[in-house]
Amino acid sequence: MIIDPIGDLLTRIRNAYMARIINVVIPASKIKESILKILKKNKYILDYKIEDLWNNKRQIFITLNNVRETKYVPTLKRISKPGQRIYISSTDIKKSKNGKWIFIVSTPKWVITWYEARSLKVGGELMCEVY
Repeated sequence: MIIDPIGDLLTRIRNAYMARIINVVIPASKIKESILKILKKNKYILDYKIEDLWNNKRQIFITLNNVRETKYVPTLKRISKPGQRIYISSTDIKKSKNGKWIFIVSTPKWVITWYEARSLKVGGELMCEVY
């Protein structure tokens, strides 16, 4: 049983990057799909594919960037944990230092990046940061 599925997703991706493994398999959920959609849009992963299994369960197959070619390992950090939730308002969302970081925020408008949350003027739970 996984207590923190988002933390598990980030840890599996981080460990695969460090081990230079290109393909990762994780159990599927809608929130994981939305996080992976953001990571794909910002080019932290190459692609992901959702497949149905025989017992009405789904898995996500993630294809990561080749570290040997790009020589770049992204840092994925979980901020809001199940034991301590971190909430921010739209005015508290600051720009990243170098413009390359993204913060993933869970809002009433679903899971979006920090700059989309600032433009929509909505706050929410600060889930993770990727740089």
